[in-house]
Amino acid sequence: MEIAKVVAATGQSVWLDFKIWQLVTSPFLEVEFVALIFQGFMLWMFIPALERWWGFKRFLKFAALASVIGVVVGTLVIVMLPSMPDASPITGLDPLIYASIVAYGTLFANQQVQFFGVLPITGKQLTIGISGFMLLFVVIGQSWGEGAANVSAMLAAWIMTNGKWTPKLWLLKRKQKRIRAHLKVVSDKDDPAGKGPTYLN
Repeated sequence: MEIAKVVAATGQSVWLDFKIWQLVTSPFLEVEFVALIFQGFMLWMFIPALERWWGFKRFLKFAALASVIGVVVGTLVIVMLPSMPDASPITGLDPLIYASIVAYGTLFANQQVQFFGVLPITGKQLTIGISGFMLLFVVIGQSWGEGAANVSAMLAAWIMTNGKWTPKLWLLKRKQKRIRAHLKVVSDKDDPAGKGPTYLN
């Protein structure tokens, strides 16, 4: 396919031929019909809940970051392990889908989900089960590039949703620390004994 040569990211095309734009365009191309059906089902099941929780703009940032991280790590693994049988391009929304499942399982860990409409499980159980199946298929098929793409996106999603990754809070604390460094405690000038009230200046 001619379009795949232009937009699909492989280790060779991105890191050796320097087609850097493929890091962004590759998630928009899906070459397997079964994968497309799976992605559509997962988009319908879990993505709306995340979008409502975060809002459209924040969810869009999450989706872009998870997708690009997946393609970057997946193609790097392929180019670093050329002897491995997996040299296929990293395409489609699989990294985003698995990242969304991790985000859902972290944010809604105890919420009941009717998986496929019949199996009642919690968000945490869903994340563990889907992750296990994904890793199993990666090992069986030896698709190390695809596996690295999915795992890296899942780790990024966990970091972004576990409550410990708060850059804005870190910056605020650093700003407060800088402000406090310029403050000092002074006593009331009208109190020669120095036992009066103290102030921050």
